[in-house]
Amino acid sequence: MSNSLDYIFLSDVGQVRSHNEDSGGIYQTNAGLLAFVADGMGGHLAGDVASAMTSRLLSGAWEQVEQPLTANEAERWLKEQFSSINLAVHDHANTHEECQGMGTTLVAAICTEEYVAIGHIGDSRAYLRTDESFSQKTSDHSLVEELRRTGQISSEEAENHPRKNVLLRALGTEPSVKMDVMIFSLEAPWDLLLCSDGLSDKLSTTDIESFLSSDDSVEAVSKQCIQEANDRGGEDNISIALVRFPAASNEVG
Repeated sequence: MSNSLDYIFLSDVGQVRSHNEDSGGIYQTNAGLLAFVADGMGGHLAGDVASAMTSRLLSGAWEQVEQPLTANEAERWLKEQFSSINLAVHDHANTHEECQGMGTTLVAAICTEEYVAIGHIGDSRAYLRTDESFSQKTSDHSLVEELRRTGQISSEEAENHPRKNVLLRALGTEPSVKMDVMIFSLEAPWDLLLCSDGLSDKLSTTDIESFLSSDDSVEAVSKQCIQEANDRGGEDNISIALVRFPAASNEVG
């Protein structure tokens, strides 16, 4: 599998912010590949404490996984990590006055030849492209998404709603956490894009599908997405984890 997957994580401060509160990465081990994006929030610099803690704890836990996980094991692992990291961030916020109220979004995916397991909380997103379809796989845990889902506002109104950034769920803001986990059985080829809202607030689903449909490298595609988000204002930090599993070659060897 190590020869098959192509991947990159990129993060950009954007055009307005003075520092980057996003974190994330892609880690490949014998157990498979873990990709994630965390978008921190909270008082002065506390957001990057929350996202950096999450990044460190999640990557460290993944490096302890020695064998490939079944889909059920991957789901259980993601739930356990979200729960334990949530508690760690929450405890840190409560014992460090400058970090009170901090939290972070998290979207994480375990990628193998058989499946992709996605866990998320907050409004960082996962998009999946296959030969047959392209769609956003996560549903934002935000006030505006809840208003849209329950029919109180339209999708068009949601796009530019003044309270667009109000989250209903995040890691670290409460002692316990409710996350979403999804398992997709997939055959190559596919592309998985994880991103912070610095990207998804600027690029529509159609925009993202268009970028992913090109024959460019994962690095080129990711840079193009970030450049487009910056060209459209770049008011927020922009982070992307892009994983591509190309079609199997016919070579014998």
